[in-house]
Amino acid sequence: MSKIAFHLNTLAQGGAERVVSSLANQLASEGETVFVTTEWQEQNEFSLDSRVKRIHVGLKDSDQSKGRLSKYFLRIKYLKEFLESEKPDVLLSFARKANYRAIMAARKTNVPVIISIRNNPMTGDSDLINKFWIKTLFPHATACVFQTVDQRAFFKPLLQDNSRIILNPINAKYLNVPEVDEALKEKSVVHHARLVDFKNQPMLLRAFLRVHEIHPDYVLRIYGDDSGDGTKEILEDIIKDNHAEDCIFLMGPSDNLENELSKGMVYAFTSDHEGLPNSLLEAMALGLPCVATDCPCGGPATVIEDGKNGLLIPIKDEDALVQGLLKLIENRDYALSLGREARKISEIANPEAISTQWKEYISEIISKGR
Repeated sequence: MSKIAFHLNTLAQGGAERVVSSLANQLASEGETVFVTTEWQEQNEFSLDSRVKRIHVGLKDSDQSKGRLSKYFLRIKYLKEFLESEKPDVLLSFARKANYRAIMAARKTNVPVIISIRNNPMTGDSDLINKFWIKTLFPHATACVFQTVDQRAFFKPLLQDNSRIILNPINAKYLNVPEVDEALKEKSVVHHARLVDFKNQPMLLRAFLRVHEIHPDYVLRIYGDDSGDGTKEILEDIIKDNHAEDCIFLMGPSDNLENELSKGMVYAFTSDHEGLPNSLLEAMALGLPCVATDCPCGGPATVIEDGKNGLLIPIKDEDALVQGLLKLIENRDYALSLGREARKISEIANPEAISTQWKEYISEIISKGR
C-alpha cells in the first residue's frame, strides 16, 4: 500500500474540493494511507472518511502579523516540513496556488508531485504573474492531470507529454437515485452551483423569464452557496424588478440535492468558462435532460454529445438558452431520451472507475521514482 498526500487550500464547497474529498475517501476505503493537507478550515466543508488524516499546513496565529511575502514562504515551509516528516510516496495538488506551493515544497524531498489543472487556463492562468509561475515551476512537476483535451492543449509539450486526462468522480450520492415518475415531477427548471459571476446565472434568470411567459406553470429553482462576489444581489434584483418572486427561487445550499434536483423537468448549465463541471456530471447522473453552454475549456463538450445525451449551446447566448429550454419542456419524449443517455455517464465517472484511473497513474509515477 502507498502513502498518498493531497494538497489544496481548503475543503470548502467547491469543485476541486469535492474531487479531493471523493478521491481521498475512496482511496482510504481501499486501504491506502491518505493525507489531506490544507491551508485553512471553513464551516461548510466536504466530509472526510475517518481513515483520512487531515493535516493543517497553513499559517499559525503567530504568523498573522508578518508581511505578505513572508507568509507565502511560510506556507511553503510548513508543507515541506510535512513532506519531510511523513515522506509520502506522492503529493497530489489541486488548483493553481496549491500547485505552485506543492512544486516548491517538494524540491529536494524526492517526493514526486502530480499537479492537477481544475480551471480554464485560458482565462485563469493568462495574466503575467501566473504565466511567470507556470513557466518557472510547472517544468518541475513530475506529472499533471487534466480534465479536458482543451486544457492540456494550453500548456507546453513537456507538460502535455507527462500527463493524463481523468474525469471528475461523480459524488456517490448522485448514483443510482431512483428516477422520479414524470407525472410526479415538478414543472421546474433546476440548477445547482455557487452563485458566482462566471456561472452566468443572470442569463439563466433572464432566459427563464422569457420561457415563463410561454409556460407560466414552470418555476426555476437555483441551489447553491453565495460566493460573496455580488452575484446573489444581482439575481435578487432581477427577481424583484420582474416581480418574479413566485416563479424564481434562490434555494441556497441543500444536503438533499440528489432528491431535490430529481424532481425537476430540465437542468440548465450556463457557465462562461470552467473546467469539468461537477454540477453537470451530477445532473446527468440523475438522468436529467440538460442544456449546457459549450464553454471553454471544453468541459461540457467532453461529456455531452449534442442532441444525444444533452444539448450544447454557445456561451452567453440567451436566445439559444431559451430555445433549448423550450425544446426540452415542450418535447418530453425527446427530453426523456436525452436523460436516459445522460445517466450513462455514471458508468465511466463513478468513484470506483475514476479512483482506478488515479491509482494506476499514481502507481506509474511512484514506480518511475523508485
